[in-house]
Amino acid sequence: MSAREAKTTWFCSNCGTESPKWTGRCPGCGEWNTMVEERATTGGKKSRQGSGQRRGALSPSSAPVAVSKIEAAHEERIRMPSAELNRVLGGGLVTGSIILIGGEPGIGKSTLVLQNILSIKTRNILYISGEESAQQIKMRADRIGRPSENVFIACETSLQNIMEHIEAMNPGLVIVDSIQTIASDDLDSPPGTVSQVRECATELLRYAKESGVPVMLIGHITKEGNIAGPKVLEHIVDAVLQFEGDTRHMYRMLRAIKNRFGSTSELGIYEMCQRGLREVANPSELLLGNSAERAELSGVAIGVTLEGARPLMIEAQALVSTAAYGTPQRSVNGFDSKRMNMLLAVLEKRVGFKLAAKDVFLNIAGGLKVSDPALDLAVICAVLSSNVDMVIPPLTCMAGEVGLSGEIRPVSRVEARIREAEKLGMDTILIPAGNLKGVDRKSISIRIIEVSKVEEAFRALFA
Repeated sequence: MSAREAKTTWFCSNCGTESPKWTGRCPGCGEWNTMVEERATTGGKKSRQGSGQRRGALSPSSAPVAVSKIEAAHEERIRMPSAELNRVLGGGLVTGSIILIGGEPGIGKSTLVLQNILSIKTRNILYISGEESAQQIKMRADRIGRPSENVFIACETSLQNIMEHIEAMNPGLVIVDSIQTIASDDLDSPPGTVSQVRECATELLRYAKESGVPVMLIGHITKEGNIAGPKVLEHIVDAVLQFEGDTRHMYRMLRAIKNRFGSTSELGIYEMCQRGLREVANPSELLLGNSAERAELSGVAIGVTLEGARPLMIEAQALVSTAAYGTPQRSVNGFDSKRMNMLLAVLEKRVGFKLAAKDVFLNIAGGLKVSDPALDLAVICAVLSSNVDMVIPPLTCMAGEVGLSGEIRPVSRVEARIREAEKLGMDTILIPAGNLKGVDRKSISIRIIEVSKVEEAFRALFA
């Protein structure tokens, strides 16, 4: 019998669960038709002998140590040129860490990484490209307009050749674009399969931890918006960053799904320009649009929402009109359509506005997708404003969750929302009644109106 024996196994392309035979439904994650066949190799007797040798020789460094006796080491971080990227990473790129950045095709993942590394002048950087040629990357670098002498491009898809390039160059930062295009010669399966992605990511993780050199991986996403490849890929890396946005709009959001060195509640906002991505330090000013035009139009309300730990002022636009056809239309952009239907039912049942025979269109300005329930009050007020064709008083904003009985429920971090409204020059804010417990009112200069029901908010705005 040969030392290396080939066998066929089945892997789930969604979670990486291994099965000796094909099954219609994955036993690990429960997804249907995700099992793929791959050929793997095992070491036979050689691997068993190796495991027997390791059983009797424990390294002293692996001995258990009491928590109180472990010395906490300071995490050395590399400050990236982008302040928004540093915010999401928790203060910078930790040495020896491995970062995964995912996003839709064309959203700007490669542009974000490239324009950051082109501005780093203190260390040599190796950029491994498995999808684009060196000429294509050069064209993007020229468009960004940041020449660099310490960024080196290698177009390679073999893991063994990549490790040889790394060993020969000894870089200070490694970029792999993308992990789904890299394949190891030790496996017979094609690039992008479960075993290849897992093997390549594990090898790069071992290099990062042993050398202390950070590695950034760029990954594809599935049609559902999840990182492509096995779920174990997200467990291997230290941080998973998601680059989101609508390619038809200019704004992009960078958020952390997982971060071992910082918070996952931070958010970075960028604007896509001709010369790359521009950081948006104060996104609320851009998302509010033209205040002079807004003051003359009905159906526009300003809500104070939270994206992670960052308060944002967002404009909710509504249009209510008589249904031109038999069935009323409901159209939503940037907001949950089921939640809007619930809010319309609350208005009809609890407040008495007859909207069942009217078309209702709702749009969140700026192309953002908002899931914060504190935007409920702004959506309700925008719909009411358009329905009665009355303008909401200028410089007025609101934050509150609406319940099924028409009550306005408290929201989290209300003080941060009020401070954001003050900073942008608002003079009135509507918040849920009783939401200011423990907040120093003397330090707040903005006028606060506390409401407990939707009817009270309507009277406060249109009385």
